[in-house]
Amino acid sequence: MRRILSILIVMFFLLTGCNSLRFAPGEAQKQNAWLHSRTTAIAAATAEEEAATEKLQALTKLSQLQSKAITSYYGLPKELPQADTAEQILSESNWQLGRMALVESSERPDAWQVADNALELGIGICALLGGVYGTRAVRFLKQARTKSKALQEIIAGNELFKKDNNSSVVAFKQAHHSQSQQTRQIVAEMKSS
Repeated sequence: MRRILSILIVMFFLLTGCNSLRFAPGEAQKQNAWLHSRTTAIAAATAEEEAATEKLQALTKLSQLQSKAITSYYGLPKELPQADTAEQILSESNWQLGRMALVESSERPDAWQVADNALELGIGICALLGGVYGTRAVRFLKQARTKSKALQEIIAGNELFKKDNNSSVVAFKQAHHSQSQQTRQIVAEMKSS
């Protein structure tokens, strides 16, 4: 059973790669990509209208083409921002949208989200395989997920307690002094994520 589960986990990471550790593009990112496409289209048209150098015209046309690829990858947003003219594109709301999309694009899932998703995947695979071993594996993975969430809540509660009760921090640390090095390392990793 362990061997099958190990093989499935390895296959999952080989098939999905690191892209599974990124959030899918959000609405702000999709709007920003579409707005970028419109910006490059208007810049290319403006460069041509104003008889800019051939080099600048070629750069803006290439930028427009590249932007279309980005928009195709991200997908169209549910609501399209106003972007028919250069003035509409340069509005303050579009600047804010660009800043928000930049912040969203740098976000990564924390360790808890990755672990929870991995457990969900494991539960799904085991349920699919079925049988006695599948049922046992589902039970084990659900229990592991429950314990993981409980540990996360305990750590968050402990950190809140230490923050609100500065006078008890020394006693709190002394009470946890007998923890194994492995436990301390796990808690430290969970605190940092």
